[in-house]
Amino acid sequence: LVSPETSVSVSAHNAAIGLAKAPGSSGPWDKFCCGLDASALQERLFVSEENVDGFLDAVLCPSVCSQSALESQPLIEVLGVGEDRIQIRLK
Repeated sequence: LVSPETSVSVSAHNAAIGLAKAPGSSGPWDKFCCGLDASALQERLFVSEENVDGFLDAVLCPSVCSQSALESQPLIEVLGVGEDRIQIRLK
């Protein structure tokens, strides 16, 4: 992480933390952990095509699925993620 680019914004009902990768770091972040203290951290996933697919696989198709159930699943593609919107295409 790069300290000068890190930002924190706190309101009565919300908090936002902006993080920046250090030079030389590459690739997307897949997940992060958050919580009230180190003993109560919960894992959260960033929105990415792989994370959306993994979530849908777990929710829509438990460990045993028929081939027809797999073929009828929607195709979801993450087109873009920005500060003010997320674009997802569903087929």
